[in-house]
Amino acid sequence: MTATPLSAPASRALAVPRVLAHTWFLTGRRLHALVRQPAFVAANLVQPAIWLFLFGSLFRRVVDIPGFGHGSYLGYLVPGVIAMNAMNGSMWAGVAMIEEIDRGTLNRFLTSPVSRVALMTSGVADQAVTTGLQSAAILLLGLLGGAHYPGGVAGCAVVVAAGALLGTVFGGLSNAMGMTLRQREAIIGFNVLFMLPLTFLSSAFMPTALMPHWMRVVTACNPLDWAVRAGRSALAGEPDWGAVLARGGGLLALAVVCVGISVATFRWYQKSV
Repeated sequence: MTATPLSAPASRALAVPRVLAHTWFLTGRRLHALVRQPAFVAANLVQPAIWLFLFGSLFRRVVDIPGFGHGSYLGYLVPGVIAMNAMNGSMWAGVAMIEEIDRGTLNRFLTSPVSRVALMTSGVADQAVTTGLQSAAILLLGLLGGAHYPGGVAGCAVVVAAGALLGTVFGGLSNAMGMTLRQREAIIGFNVLFMLPLTFLSSAFMPTALMPHWMRVVTACNPLDWAVRAGRSALAGEPDWGAVLARGGGLLALAVVCVGISVATFRWYQKSV
């Protein structure tokens, strides 16, 4: 008796749980390696802590500038530091992908029945979990430093989620670069070129109302600023949930696109080996 082949819709329906299951397994593999090296997560918090307390002390009087409109600069800075950390950490994801290629790990996976989509989405999921943990730690550091979060637990959850989505955006793009360029130097050069401009072309340090007009135009298109403003609005005493949902939805849509790009570049890599 011959087996009846599955129709295309049925085949796609079975593929989704398979991708999710494989993503879960591969993400757990990556996180297990991270748990064995907790110092790595702690070390990555050093730079955000420097930004938070150094800049928070250095620029604390800027709140007196007419039009700033915020009582505590440290509280203003926390969502910005979280977004900066999410972007900076995720932009190096492509280097880890290149290391997987150089060690031959990725090619060994290609000989197994593991989902090809899960090979890419697991790296992004791992980055999102790591970014979320670091974001929660930065919120705690800010609280210990005297920052206040009128938005409460819900506001803090939005900040963490926005950071994770932003990390997914840049992690997906970095993985795509790793798949196409396969050179660490290219990714390092890209990161150095865009990291600071993207940071300063946002409201991480200064409200957009105090920026020149051309900077406000560029900032409105910067996903880093979407994450900063969504988190900052959610932490306010009276959050503008419409604006939070709009910027969060924009980040989610962009994250889906960037993950799709990384999967497409992986398929291209698969055909080249």
